[in-house]
Amino acid sequence: MSHLELKNVSKSFGPVEVLHQVDIEVKDKEFVVFVGPSGCGKSTLLRIIAGLEKATSGEVMLDGEVVNHLAAADRGLAMVFQSYALYPHMSVRQNLSFGLENTKTPKDKIEERVAEIARMLRIEELLARKPRQLSGGQRQRVAIGRAMVRRPGVFLLDEPLSNLDAELRVTMRAELAALHKRLDATMIYVTHDQTEAMTLADRIVVLRDGRVEQIGTPLELYNRPANRFVAGFIGAPHMNFLEGRFTGGDDGAARIELDGGHVLLLPIPARPEGEPITIGIRPHHIETEGGQARIPATVTLVEALGPETIVHAEAEGQPRIVAALAGQRSITSGNTISLALDERFLHAFDADGKRIEESRVAEEI
Repeated sequence: MSHLELKNVSKSFGPVEVLHQVDIEVKDKEFVVFVGPSGCGKSTLLRIIAGLEKATSGEVMLDGEVVNHLAAADRGLAMVFQSYALYPHMSVRQNLSFGLENTKTPKDKIEERVAEIARMLRIEELLARKPRQLSGGQRQRVAIGRAMVRRPGVFLLDEPLSNLDAELRVTMRAELAALHKRLDATMIYVTHDQTEAMTLADRIVVLRDGRVEQIGTPLELYNRPANRFVAGFIGAPHMNFLEGRFTGGDDGAARIELDGGHVLLLPIPARPEGEPITIGIRPHHIETEGGQARIPATVTLVEALGPETIVHAEAEGQPRIVAALAGQRSITSGNTISLALDERFLHAFDADGKRIEESRVAEEI
């Protein structure tokens, strides 16, 4: 078993507190991704789990036992770094076997395990090469293999794909997902790339300024974000936010007037007249026809991607609106179009950015 719990974990560097009472549970064999903007504390949190940093307060528990006092080498964890951290003077074979040699593992067991990992990661033909003779993707496989060869209870991966080009990142994401299933292991993965988080995770932990904003499955976070920050961070292209205020209604419905004069009726409890509200709508839930909520807008940029067309537009009283339209469209910059908002997928946030829970949001299919 490899069950991890963080209880009220805080971390300060001098007077600067970078983590604030973090509570997270990672179940056995789960793939959990820590995601958030640069500087949110996700790598620091991973290093505390690994034992490379000490928590200022709180507990790190592995399989029910507090491990704060244990050194990194004694926690039964393995970490894969962004920089690969391979020994440049050693061959791939030596890099893979080095950790086992230090623990006095019998030579025949080392050879057996290195051969097994090399087959699994398809790096058998690279065993005699030095790191400088490898591509970025090959180096990353070796770095992952060096962690795997120890058969740790938990894998910790700190932005392992960030140094790879876009095409190779997509390939390596698929390989990591497949590897997790083959190993049946617990993995904790740190990234600032929400696409990586959405495609890899069983559950995602969204962090901001050292605090947990929300924990849930990728679709839970996509469909029911707890606040405006999560709504804007998860999903690509990012969610659109339209500003407005309550102008009436009753307990079962509210009349919202958007800046610019457009009116929406939403099935949420009415608030005091004039109270500000933010309406969120994802680009994929906007069309150019149909729907009752229609906003005239001027096109400022068109990205023709083939299977879909990304349209950037400006509407009176609102910031830029982005629509992701299926297929190829004959729309050009300067066109005036009518944007139809799919009312089933509107999200509502109060003045503090918190989700208004009574909003009716359709479940994704």
